[in-house]
Amino acid sequence: MKVYSSIDEFKHVKNAVVTTGTFDGVHLGHQKIISRLNDVAKAEQGETVLLTFFPHPRMVLFPDDNELKLISTQSEKIELLEKFGVEHLIIHPFSKDFSRLTSIEFVRNILVNQLGTRKLVIGYNHHFGRNREGSFEHLKEFGPVYGFDVEEIPAKDIDNIEVSSTKIRNALLAGNIPVATSYLGHYYSISGKVVQGKMNGRTIGFPTANIHVEDRYKLIPKDGVYAVKVIAEGMQYKGMMNIGNNPTVEGKGRSIEVNIFNFDNDIYGKEITVSFEVKLRDEIKFESLDALKNQLTQDKEMALR
Repeated sequence: MKVYSSIDEFKHVKNAVVTTGTFDGVHLGHQKIISRLNDVAKAEQGETVLLTFFPHPRMVLFPDDNELKLISTQSEKIELLEKFGVEHLIIHPFSKDFSRLTSIEFVRNILVNQLGTRKLVIGYNHHFGRNREGSFEHLKEFGPVYGFDVEEIPAKDIDNIEVSSTKIRNALLAGNIPVATSYLGHYYSISGKVVQGKMNGRTIGFPTANIHVEDRYKLIPKDGVYAVKVIAEGMQYKGMMNIGNNPTVEGKGRSIEVNIFNFDNDIYGKEITVSFEVKLRDEIKFESLDALKNQLTQDKEMALR
């Protein structure tokens, strides 16, 4: 997969089969679009082109809204899109000036002149251009004028609930990992470097790796204890993670700590990846370290099950 940091870097390819959107999380709905993109490109003897944006448009259009967190970091999104077969990925800087493009300007200047679109594949209820004025109906009207075909993918439903990045974010923020997993089609994960902590866990037989997530936009699920899988030094392990303030030991500030089962290597400064399987319980303040240790023993048994 070729990755471009702006539309200007992209050179026309033969029979470009294009889609565009934020693709945060690369969830099941996104995967359906990409699958269709691949099928059309094969039939047309063309190449797939995916146009996405960073920062997320909401961060630019609503800068005072500090609540938006993203399911995927840039590197995670790139890895997933490559996995699903995208050939050309354009990550264009989103700005207020770009947001002011009218729907016709977006079609003519971006899709046609710069991307050379032969066929456009979009998701259900896709909008584009200034104030989201452009729609599938507009594209069907513009297509014959500018020489491209357009296809809309119907809504992807799971138990009659439309999949969306917003619903996945809400599920994660509620600690509902199975719902998030079912919408994503893969486990939600976070990656970060292991940093020095207070080492309280080691004193009670449950040493933890404290994870620093560098990307401030990365969504961290609801506080609590989770059963997880951990990739460390190229190997996968089972484990349990605590997200929260460690009230029993008077922790200061929110931390992300994972106890990796059957693992005792020194991994300070190294990056690990943690995938969430299920939430075990809420974070609790215990009366003593012994009570905490007893609960952690039960948590581990449950996590292993």
